[in-house]
Parts: sequence; C-alpha cells; structure tokens
Amino acid sequence: MTQTPTQTQTLSLELPGSLVLHVTQAQFESIAAANRDLRLERTAQGELIVNPPTGGESGKRNLSISTQLGNWFEAHEELGEAFDSSTGFKLPNGADRSPDASWVIRESWESLTPQQRKGFVPLCPDFVVELRSESDSLPKLQAKMREYMDNGARLGWLINPQKMQVEIYRPGQEVEVLENPKQLSGEDILPGFVLNLKRVWT
Repeated sequence: MTQTPTQTQTLSLELPGSLVLHVTQAQFESIAAANRDLRLERTAQGELIVNPPTGGESGKRNLSISTQLGNWFEAHEELGEAFDSSTGFKLPNGADRSPDASWVIRESWESLTPQQRKGFVPLCPDFVVELRSESDSLPKLQAKMREYMDNGARLGWLINPQKMQVEIYRPGQEVEVLENPKQLSGEDILPGFVLNLKRVWT
C-alpha cells in the first residue's frame, strides 16, 4: 500500500494586543527563521514583538532613506557596511532589534565570523534610523532609541513625519529635537553623508 506524506497545514493565530508572549533567544531565532516575511523583534526581557507591514507612505519614506544611505555607502565602502530594515541585530543587552536603516563601522563588521554575519548580527549598529509610521507608539520608539545608545550606537535619528520632527540621539548627551529640518548630517560618524528629507516629508 502506498502512503502519501502527511502535509502540515499552516494556520494563522491572532493575539490580543494586551497579551505578551515571552520567548527565549533560541525560540525567537526559530520563529524568525520560519517567518522571514515578518519583522520580528524581541526585547531584553524576552517579549516577542511583531511589527505589522508598513503602509504605502511609510514604505515610500523608508525607501528614500535606505536609498540615500545606500548611495553614500557605495562611495564609502571602506568605512563600514549599511543595512536595510530587514536586518536583525542581537544587542549586548539580549534584545533583538531591526532598525529601519543602520550602519556598522568596518572594524566591527570584520571582527565577526562568517557564521555570525549570516544570522542576527551580534552587535549594536554604530548608526541607526527609526522612521515612525502611523501605527507606531512614539514613547516606545524613544525607548528603543535610548536602548540603542545604551548598547553602543554612536548616532541615531528618530524621524517623525507626523510632526515633521527629528530627534537626534548621541551617547551621553541630551536628545536634540529639530523642527521640520530640510536635511540631516551624518556628522563624524558617517562623514559626508547628508540625508535629504524632501521625500520623507512629502
């Protein structure tokens, strides 16, 4: 008698927003590997965060940011590596985060083994960008930016199109808030990088 292989049926599970799921690092990596189309994050306390797909406006804005960072990177490859929003980083405090755009200095990237570069990158980026979408909680994004700084980031931009405002984070300094800036400077962290915000505000 010929047996047919059993097929596994995939079901969707919707959870109420008030329910918090805690997962271990190993469990998180398994979930992320099985759901590569989702942007998943994990807090330092082990809480699983599922970020919904962005809408058209956020997608357009994020493309502009990533493209501009990518163009700068192509001309300055010797300085480091740039990453898009699908890249996960395993921060020193144990959290797994995926900034909307990020950059890692060359020395840090080269210190990683080939295996470490394939999975969630075990370090904090030197530069991070978070773009607030309509569904994002501003206090949560601000806490996320502080977390990046506490874990080794040297420059961070929280871009808030809803208020046409940018919060600039630097380690050991007060947050600088810019109202409707036309451009942002990568300072001495990303020398020569200037982000034009025209496509982000419109």
